[in-house]
Amino acid sequence: MAELITVARPYAEAVYSLAAEQQSQAKWSEALAWLAAMVTNPDVAQVVTNPKHTAQEVEALLLDVLGERGSDDIKQFVVTLIENRRLTLLPEIAGQFEQLRAKSEGVVDAVVESAFPLTEAQQTDLIAALTKKYGKTVRIEVREAAELIGGVRILIGDDVIDASVSGKLHAMAASLKN
Repeated sequence: MAELITVARPYAEAVYSLAAEQQSQAKWSEALAWLAAMVTNPDVAQVVTNPKHTAQEVEALLLDVLGERGSDDIKQFVVTLIENRRLTLLPEIAGQFEQLRAKSEGVVDAVVESAFPLTEAQQTDLIAALTKKYGKTVRIEVREAAELIGGVRILIGDDVIDASVSGKLHAMAASLKN
């Protein structure tokens, strides 16, 4: 996994730099998401990774499916990935592109694990509290995790805020052992 991240990073940074220069981040986001979804589709993946298909055939397939979403720069990027045999990196490139975009727009993504479903009001309050704490716009993805017993665990980048019952029980058990 770390190798994919390392190999994909220069592509993502180059593409983001170009997109920012052209102020076309949204168009690139859409195209990269579409391309990443295409190469992860099992039927397309068979064509893309099969050495029986020429680079021109793979290029024609991807550009045909990409259609209007592809500017000349996006099409040239696809050709570059094909020439360098890096098409399978598209999902990672798209993910890193979105991280760069979010960072430049002052947005942080948070994963909120909750033992129970959160209401809209609870989510709004949580977003407000996290926005105040981080000084940035916060987007949350809520996941149910019954093993938490109660409360929430919030993951933002490398930060973990564990306000769950299971987290408090683990902390209490660790302190009793010491």
